[in-house]
Amino acid sequence: MGGKPDAVASAERRRCLVVDGAKPLANASHGRFGDLGRKGTKWFTMKALILVGGFGTRLRPLTLSFPKPLVDFANKPMILHQIEALKEVGVTEVVLAINYRPEVMINFLKDFEDKLGITITCSQETEPLGTAGPLALARDKLADGSGEPFFVLNSDVISEYPFAELIEFHKSHGGEATIMVTKVDEPSKYGVVVMEEATGRVDRFVEKPKIFVGNKINAGIYLLNPSVLDRIELRPTSIEKEVFPQIAADQKLYAMVLPGFWMDVGQPRDYITGLRLYLDSLRKKSAARLATGAHVVGNVLVHESAKIGEGCLIGPDVAIGPGCIVEDGVRLSRCTVMRGVRIKKHTCISNSIIGWHSTVGQWARIENMTILGEDVHVCDEVYSNGGVVLPHKEIKSSILKPEIVM
Repeated sequence: MGGKPDAVASAERRRCLVVDGAKPLANASHGRFGDLGRKGTKWFTMKALILVGGFGTRLRPLTLSFPKPLVDFANKPMILHQIEALKEVGVTEVVLAINYRPEVMINFLKDFEDKLGITITCSQETEPLGTAGPLALARDKLADGSGEPFFVLNSDVISEYPFAELIEFHKSHGGEATIMVTKVDEPSKYGVVVMEEATGRVDRFVEKPKIFVGNKINAGIYLLNPSVLDRIELRPTSIEKEVFPQIAADQKLYAMVLPGFWMDVGQPRDYITGLRLYLDSLRKKSAARLATGAHVVGNVLVHESAKIGEGCLIGPDVAIGPGCIVEDGVRLSRCTVMRGVRIKKHTCISNSIIGWHSTVGQWARIENMTILGEDVHVCDEVYSNGGVVLPHKEIKSSILKPEIVM
C-alpha cells in the first residue's frame, strides 16, 4: 500500500504542548471528531478551561477536606467527569482556572493526566477574577495561533456533556461563541437567554424576568473562538453579564439547547438531585454499571471494592464508594456514601451525604440533608435531622433540628 506503519504515522501526528515546565505526555494524542479534527491535512489540538474558582462554601463541610472539584460525585471527583468527557472529543490540554489550593488539585490530578493522556495545568489567580477574568489570565495557554475554538466549563456542572454535538453546531453557525442552555420550570429565578429558535442566535439576556420571555438558562458550558479573548480585560469580569451580551449585540453569539439532564451540584440539595438525574442517565446509556439484586431498589451505583451485608435494602438513587462496608440490615436511599465509610447494622440513611472514612453506628438514623464531613463518627442509636457535621467529630447525642456541629 506504500503507507507508513500506524505507529509511525501516529507518532508523526503527535503534538504535545509544554506549559509551565510540565513534561509533555508520551501518550498524548490529537483531537479527532470525524472531519472536525483536521484542517486539510493539518492536525490540531483542542483545549479547555475549567473554572474551578472559589472556596466551595455551599458544599461545606466536604470542601473543608478537598477543593470542591475533587469532591466525589457518583464515585469519582466531580471534575473528572468533565475531563473524561473532554478527552473523548479530542481535548488534549485542560487548564484549571483556580485561586484556592492549586497544589492539592494538581497533585491529585497528575495520576489522571498519565492515565488519560491529557495535559492538565493550572492558571492561578492572585485575586478572584470572576467568570471572564480567568480567560484573560490564561490567554497565552488558550490562544496557540491555530484559530481553533476552546471549551470553557463551570466545574460543578453535571450533565451528559454532548461536546461532539456542540462542536458541530459551533462550526456550522460561523459565529464567535456558543453557549449551552438548558430548559427550566421556573425561569423567573434565573437569567434567561432569549434566542431565535430556528437558528439559535442569541438576542439578549433577561435577568429574573417578571413576565415570561423564555425558559432557557445558561448551562455553564461554552465553546469560544480565540477572538473572544480580545474582548476580555485582565480584571474581575463576568462573562455572563459583560462579555456575552456584547457578543450578542454583534449578532455573533449562539445557543444550543442541551439534550438530557443538567444540574449545578455545588450545594447539597442539588447534589442529591444531580445524583438522581445522573443515575437515570446511566440507566439509559450504560445500565450494566448499576447494581442489581434482591437488595437493590431503583438506580444504585456500588464500587466493586465495597462490601454489602445480608438483609440490606439499597436504593433508589444511591452511590456507594470504594472500600465502603455496609453491615447487615442497613437501609439506604437517596444518598452518597463516600470512600472508606463504615455503616453498622440496622442503620437507616436517606437524603444525606456521608463523607470519606466516616462511621455510622448501629440503629442510627440519618436524614433530611445531613452532611457528615470527613472522618465523622456517629455513635449507636443517634438520630440526625439535617445535621451538618465538620470533619473529625464524634457525635454522641442526637441532632434534633438542622444545625451545624462544630
